[in-house]
Amino acid sequence: MRRQACRILLALVIITVMISACAPNPPAPQTKQLPDEIVIGVVQPLTGSFAVFGNEGKIGAELAIKHINDAGGIKSMGGKKLKLVVEDAGDSADSAKLATESMISKNHPVAILGLYISRFVMAASEVTDREKVILIADALVPKVTQMGRQYLFRPGPNATNHGALAYQFVKDIAGQNNAEFKTLAILNEDSANGRANSLGATEVALMDQIKIVTTLEYPYDITDATQVVEQLRQANPDVVIHTPYFNDAIVFGKAFKETGYYPKFIAGAGACGYVDPESIKALGDAAEGISMTFSYNPAKKTPQNTKFVEEYKQIKGYIPTEGAGMNYYGAMVLYEALEYAGKNFPDDPLNPDNLRKAFLALDLTSGPAVETYPGEHIKFNALGDNEFPGVVVLQVQNGEPKVVYPADQAEAKPVWPNPHFGED
Repeated sequence: MRRQACRILLALVIITVMISACAPNPPAPQTKQLPDEIVIGVVQPLTGSFAVFGNEGKIGAELAIKHINDAGGIKSMGGKKLKLVVEDAGDSADSAKLATESMISKNHPVAILGLYISRFVMAASEVTDREKVILIADALVPKVTQMGRQYLFRPGPNATNHGALAYQFVKDIAGQNNAEFKTLAILNEDSANGRANSLGATEVALMDQIKIVTTLEYPYDITDATQVVEQLRQANPDVVIHTPYFNDAIVFGKAFKETGYYPKFIAGAGACGYVDPESIKALGDAAEGISMTFSYNPAKKTPQNTKFVEEYKQIKGYIPTEGAGMNYYGAMVLYEALEYAGKNFPDDPLNPDNLRKAFLALDLTSGPAVETYPGEHIKFNALGDNEFPGVVVLQVQNGEPKVVYPADQAEAKPVWPNPHFGED
C-alpha cells in the first residue's frame, strides 16, 4: 500500500511538471512608448495686472528647459528633450482655470509650471488633479497644499515662512545696531497671500512680546495710499512689516516719500514689490533702504545659478526676480523627478502616478535644483511642500537690490535705519 501511494504521488508530480512546462509564460510587462518630446506646460498671467510676475516666470522656465536640453535632456529616458508650451492665465482665477483646461486638452503636458497668484493655483489645481497632471506651483499661500491635491508640489517656501523671516531679520539687525525695536505695525493687501504673510510675522512678534500698534489692510488695487500712511504715522511704530503686490508697493513707496513719513525700518514680506528692478525703477530714491523677503537668491554662488543669472540678465537687463527664480528651480526639480522616474519606472516613466512617486522620493542636496534654490535641501512631504523652505532678504542699497540676510548668504551688510528716517 505504501509503495503504491508513493507511485501515485510521483505520477502526480510528473504530470504537474509537464503541464507547467506546456503552459504559456505570463506576458512580460509592456513598455510604454515614449513620445518624441516630453511636453511641459507653463501657465502664467501674461496679461493684466499680474503680468510682470508671469512674464518673468515664463522666462525663468524657458531658460531652465533650454539648459536641460542643452545638457542632454532626460538621460534616463534616452536623452529625450523637453518641449515647452505656454498659455496665458489671464487676470482672474476663472481665466486661470480655463487656461489650464485649454493647456491640457490641446497639449497633453506631463507637468505644468507656474500661475504665481495663489488663488489662480487653487483654481487650476482642481483641473490638474482631475486630469492627473503634475502642477509645480510657485505660489506662497499655505492653503495651496492643504486642499488634498495629489499631483501638486511646491518646491519654494510659503507665505508664513516669508512673514516669520521678515520679522526675524528686523529683530536681528536692530540688535546688531543696538537699536530700539519695541513696536510694530502690520500692513498688507487684502488677499490670502497678504494675510498669510502678516500672520507669519504676527505670530513670531507676539512670541517675543513685541507690541503691535496697528494692523492695516487695504485693497490690492489701491491708487492712493496717503491716508493709510497717515494712519501709520499716528500709530508711530518703530518698524512696519508690509506685504504688497507690485503696483501697490509702488503706490505706497511714493506715499512714504511724498508724506515724508518713514519709520525706522520698512520690511517687505512676500517678494512682490519694492526690491525687484522694475519697482526700483518706478520708485527711484523712495525705494532706498526698503527690504523684501525672496523665495530665490540671485546672489547664490553656484555654477548653475551663475549661468542662469548671466543669461537672464542678457534677456532682461537685470538680475532674475523671484518669479523667474522659482520657475527656474521648479523646472529643475521636475528634471530630477523625470530622471528618477526613468530609472525606477522604466516601463512607464511618464505615467502620472509614477511621476508623483518620483517627486515624493526626491531627497536633493546637490544638483541643478539645489544650486538655484535659496537653501541646501529639497524633499517633499505628503502635502507636496518642501520640508526645507528657503527664504532670503534683499534690500535696496544705492539703487540696487542686494541680498543681506541670512548672514551666511549675504552679499552686503544690511543698512539700519532706513536712510530717510527722520527726514520729516
